[in-house]
Amino acid sequence: MKGENMTASALQTPVPELGRLLKHWRQVQGMSQLDLALEAGSSARHLSFIETGRSQPSREMVLRLAETLELPLRERNRLLGAAGFSAAYRARSLDDAQFDKVRAALDFMLQKQEPYPALVMNRSFDVLMINQAGAKMLGALGLAPPEGAGPPNTLRLMLHPDGLRPVTRDWERAAGHLIERAHRQLKGAEDNDPLRQLLAEVLSYPGVPESFAIENPSADALPVLPLEFELDGKVLSWITTVASFGTPQDVTAEEIMVESFFPADAATEGMIRTLMAAAGE
Repeated sequence: MKGENMTASALQTPVPELGRLLKHWRQVQGMSQLDLALEAGSSARHLSFIETGRSQPSREMVLRLAETLELPLRERNRLLGAAGFSAAYRARSLDDAQFDKVRAALDFMLQKQEPYPALVMNRSFDVLMINQAGAKMLGALGLAPPEGAGPPNTLRLMLHPDGLRPVTRDWERAAGHLIERAHRQLKGAEDNDPLRQLLAEVLSYPGVPESFAIENPSADALPVLPLEFELDGKVLSWITTVASFGTPQDVTAEEIMVESFFPADAATEGMIRTLMAAAGE
């Protein structure tokens, strides 16, 4: 323990960036210095000194402030780095050996969802994993990714004029629902955030409503959103659910989203089973 404290102290640097980040997230959460200090078990005077760089907080204090602000793990690491401490949470790749159990759980979820589509996405909506039904549905809709093209991205697929737009009924409502999810994930994020840059890209596509650039929570108020695709003159009608890990201790795990599709009517159920049978699944 003593060695760890010495290492942490040695890593400390001046903290103007820490003060800026704390103030930024405090304002994002609508908290005064007094509110944050009381909830974190500190004083408004001490918090003021931290924000102005007059006081260097301990690693424990930084983590307590981050938890009180309910920051994502990625941002908690950033706060620690600004205070001169090492990261508390790793960001492993899904291919990492220590992710074997997580990957096995995701495989299990995808397999159990057959014959209905399911996919695993990261925070930027890149498709990291997809089950056979999901791949077959994308292929049937003419969106099978070419070899070596990298992971498909659901924001690009939904918003691009040559993606799902031509085959999606009530496209504006469906696309708006996805955009609202992106806005929620960007709460408090700064301009250099990769997801913010991706959102700017897709909002610039031809035909995308200007209103999508502004967060509109009322557009995402339904408990479930019907999603309908037109295929060979017929309609595939779905409702979807999005699941995440409840108590992650890894940045990658926290940012994983598992989206599962469920048929909204008997006709869709019959069509997808026929599609999978024809594919030999």
